[in-house]
Amino acid sequence: METTLPQQNPNFVRRTFAAIATRYDLANHLLSGGFDFWWRARAARIIAGEQPRRILDLATGSGDLALALRKASSRSLIVAADFCLPMLEIAKRKRVPALVQADGLQLPFQDGKFDALTVAFGLRNMAAWDKALQEMGRVLRPGGVLLVMDFSLPEFLPLRTIYRAYLHKLLPRFAAVITGHREAYEYLGSSIESFPRGRKMEELMQASGFTAFRARPLCFGVASIYTACKAYK
Repeated sequence: METTLPQQNPNFVRRTFAAIATRYDLANHLLSGGFDFWWRARAARIIAGEQPRRILDLATGSGDLALALRKASSRSLIVAADFCLPMLEIAKRKRVPALVQADGLQLPFQDGKFDALTVAFGLRNMAAWDKALQEMGRVLRPGGVLLVMDFSLPEFLPLRTIYRAYLHKLLPRFAAVITGHREAYEYLGSSIESFPRGRKMEELMQASGFTAFRARPLCFGVASIYTACKAYK
């Protein structure tokens, strides 16, 4: 019998992020060794190079990528959306502009509204990856740019072995001390293992109406940035 993975359960995801919202940023910075700052800055520079007028930062969480986008694309209108209200409250305290509570599978925006869409460490948590990508494509204009940034697994086998040990054994213990919620970071490991990467991500994006796929590994593949364009019909 087929089972449902945790990342396919919206109620589980919402409860999990609500529980760690106040410690989310601290945990990210410490557990990534501070590399998350560099990852977001690089993603923001990629989008800035497209000179978009309107950007949607989906699954914005506490809003750090939205702020990086605002710095890199100061002339762009940036809308930041997330379905977890406690996370949006943290983003509001940081003065992230244009916050919207929204489900990634049912976005409250008209077709072709945005020139660029970013989703950092969020697609992995959505109930259906293909449907989420199709909805992202709906709100992007033809030729609009999609950027997905998420954790992946290093291709170099010795490094992958070390990373998996950290991911499944050490990280949940450290995170439990920082956030008080070990379960959230045990889920993180399982969700990373099941999330498509590389060629599988390219196939998923192509099936959802995107073209011009490109993958950029970060820190030897610990995370990756994937970009693609909404295909013209």
